[in-house]
Amino acid sequence: MAGNAFTNVALAFAVLELTGSKADLGYVLAAQVVPLVIFMLVGGIWADRLPRHHVMVASNVVNGLTQAATAALLLTGHARIWQLIVLSALSGTSFAFFFPASTGIVPQTVPGEALQSANALLRLAVNGTRIGGAALAGLIVGLTSPGTGIAVDAVTFFAAAAFIGAMSIPSTLRIESRNFLGELKEGWREFASRTWLWAIVLQFGFVNAVVSGTENVLGPVIAKAHLGGATAWGLLLTATSIGLIIGGLLVLRFRPRRILLAATLGYLLSIPLVLGLAVPLPLIALLALALLAGVGNETFGVLWDTAMQQEIPQEKLSRVSSYDALGSFALIPLGLAAAGPIADLLGTRATFLGAAAVSLTATLAVLFVRDVRTLPRRAVPDA
Repeated sequence: MAGNAFTNVALAFAVLELTGSKADLGYVLAAQVVPLVIFMLVGGIWADRLPRHHVMVASNVVNGLTQAATAALLLTGHARIWQLIVLSALSGTSFAFFFPASTGIVPQTVPGEALQSANALLRLAVNGTRIGGAALAGLIVGLTSPGTGIAVDAVTFFAAAAFIGAMSIPSTLRIESRNFLGELKEGWREFASRTWLWAIVLQFGFVNAVVSGTENVLGPVIAKAHLGGATAWGLLLTATSIGLIIGGLLVLRFRPRRILLAATLGYLLSIPLVLGLAVPLPLIALLALALLAGVGNETFGVLWDTAMQQEIPQEKLSRVSSYDALGSFALIPLGLAAAGPIADLLGTRATFLGAAAVSLTATLAVLFVRDVRTLPRRAVPDA
């Protein structure tokens, strides 16, 4: 995640330096998400079949190779948009296998009663690396080049593969291979039978599309035009990461009885940042809103992970998580690809305001689902 903080900054400014086109940036980012959506269900099945840490290692190695190739193209001055699109697509394919495996592995490593604390601590560690990573990324990319930032990310993927490869998961937890379509249907039944699950996934299908499009595509444009460039954008990402840390610390102690109600209300704290970028507000105000957004996002994230782990049988968790990710990510490519053209047509401010309206409406709508309001915290048996 420290390395990815470099790419979050570097890739955006690499495309802007290469063509100066908001649309091109959207296409490169969308190229990473399209294969993620296509292969997520396959990744979920293999993560339930194989030792999950082995799937994670393979994914990290592939991502390290794609980032190394991207850095080489940028540093040698031979990069073209189509090449960045292809490499982004390979990276997204790899992550389609990593995500369900990483979600399913947590209950295999900690006692059931410690799940929320484990999720909070895990995310604290991940988000902690983002703080220094994003700030350093903005500084290095600003002083050197985007290619240097992406090269750092490549190295960190190989290091991550080495660390995860050292894990030892008992062989008794391995899920044996069965019929592919049968496993797919079994995962779907688990997913579709829970109203709270598909309702919130539907919510984030819309929310992720509009927020990803505006923040990831138009955010760097705002930073370049009004806030001082890559360094300012790196500071905003750092402020968000600090908010994630604060949110994680709060959720270590905060144990709401209605777990999804608290998660959904927490997510509302992320919307003011979108409104602030619409103006745009001065950098200091945006930093405060980014911190608040981080708190809200982390509150939702920890409680959502815990709800999934307490409600879904462990041997089906990776498959159900892949359906969760598929629904949550499905519209992101559209949001990323459309953000630039919509901003050119309607204006950047109107695009941000529209994104905030969609996000707020979808989040409030999910509160009409009874299970979202009432799902209780439960005791979880050990793996």
